[in-house]
Amino acid sequence: MDKIPMTVRGEKLLREELEVLMKRRPIISQAIGEARELGDLKENAEYHAAREEQGICEAQIRDIEYKLSVSQVIDVTKIQNTGKVIFGTTVSLIDVDTEEEVTYQIVGDDEADIKAGRISVNSPIARGLIGKMQDDEVTITTPGGAREFEISEVAYI
Repeated sequence: MDKIPMTVRGEKLLREELEVLMKRRPIISQAIGEARELGDLKENAEYHAAREEQGICEAQIRDIEYKLSVSQVIDVTKIQNTGKVIFGTTVSLIDVDTEEEVTYQIVGDDEADIKAGRISVNSPIARGLIGKMQDDEVTITTPGGAREFEISEVAYI
């Protein structure tokens, strides 16, 4: 059983989502009970919709509980900043060709959101950065081809 790396923020978000789903459970059960009272279950659309919703909710709860049970929460704020790119760090990169600067935080798969600047530890960019040091120049193979970056800053925030 492999551990799933997760930031403190990612764990908090999963726990909040689990709490919301747990609160939905009794509401769904009540909807099933009310739909059951309407009569013939074979042609009862409300009953079938509520049962389907219950199945989806239960699957989501099991998925989150599993992820939390095998998670390895990594708090980079408690790790000494050596300038090395590791899981959870925020990395500022300068594109060598265009001088354009981008900043990414390396997070777990469930937390990834490229628009918010969070990339999965399993993405090509993150895999190319992990283990590198601040001020290193790296060539990262992306789906669009090889690109060269300079690591201008590694923050443990």
